[in-house]
Amino acid sequence: MFENLLTFFGNPGSYKTPLPEADAKHAIGALLVRAAKADQAYLFEEVEQIDKVLAERNGLNIVEAAKMRAACEKLEEAMPNTSQLMNVIKDSISAAEKEATVRALWSVILADGVEHEDEDELMHEIERLLGLTPGIAKRLHDDAVAQAKSFKA
Repeated sequence: MFENLLTFFGNPGSYKTPLPEADAKHAIGALLVRAAKADQAYLFEEVEQIDKVLAERNGLNIVEAAKMRAACEKLEEAMPNTSQLMNVIKDSISAAEKEATVRALWSVILADGVEHEDEDELMHEIERLLGLTPGIAKRLHDDAVAQAKSFKA
């Protein structure tokens, strides 16, 4: 840690957020980042929603959530294949957690107020890899859309 501080203060441009362990929490965070980037834009509203989700799901304050997001961004870059991230997650979370994860992903995608085709394709892949039926996936999507509309009203 002391070396990281020296590196940062000695040459701030050389400090890099370390790559986190590829556990379920960080893999889900990396998926949240991937979902936000699916439309080739990574907007403030999406970053803010990722931080909110990470804080709520992991019992973190907003600063801790932002640090976790930064680590998850690194993991997302290091694991370009979505199925790799899903392999870390799918067998280590319950069915209820799988649904909560899909809800969280939709909340990030809908944070900018626009649903893009690339985002839908990513979500269909994730839902399939999680083993969710099309009916459950549609219900989760519709619930997320309704919730997003209620926040904007």
